[in-house]
Amino acid sequence: MNIKETFLILLILTIVGCQNYDKKENLLVQKEFGKWRKNCDSLSVELNLEKFNNWNELIERAERISCNDSVPKITLKTEKISKTIYFQNPCWEKFACILIKEKNVIVINNNKVIKNSEKFYPLDSLKTILKKDYYNFGKNPSLSDNPEKLLIQISYEKNEFKNFKKTLKKLTETYEEIAKNRNINIWLNERIETIPITKPPPPIPLY
Repeated sequence: MNIKETFLILLILTIVGCQNYDKKENLLVQKEFGKWRKNCDSLSVELNLEKFNNWNELIERAERISCNDSVPKITLKTEKISKTIYFQNPCWEKFACILIKEKNVIVINNNKVIKNSEKFYPLDSLKTILKKDYYNFGKNPSLSDNPEKLLIQISYEKNEFKNFKKTLKKLTETYEEIAKNRNINIWLNERIETIPITKPPPPIPLY
């Protein structure tokens, strides 16, 4: 076999390999969660989890992105699915407060689910709790008013987030299964609390 024949074979193999790679990429299912709000049409900025030493650094970065009129996001990839998750964290520099009703919030803190600051439930209970809230439509006054106002807050008290990706994976899978859509509202929070408001300036009723 001469040099020309060898070069030709290598060229053919390279072209075939690239075609197979393109087919594999095209088979990857693309899913976007939390991109139904108008502000998500703005520039989005990836949060690279490997670059953060602790949870507070991640929260601070998400807020800086929001204050720059952009949307923080995280992309999770498997062999078959690429999930882009957009977070609705507000820029607290621009808002003195945002009125949030506790009944419209589900908290996931240290991989435990909390509803109405009462009981801590294992993460396996997420589907049951989320389903009750999502389909409540104001019937139970202690649960969410409607799906559009439902807010998921994720927080870690110990300032570490080893299981964060697993929590996001379970949360997005559970939400999509229950809601049959991906219009999820997620905030990355520093700690468990709702903001007590007595005489606020005109609130922004986002949720």
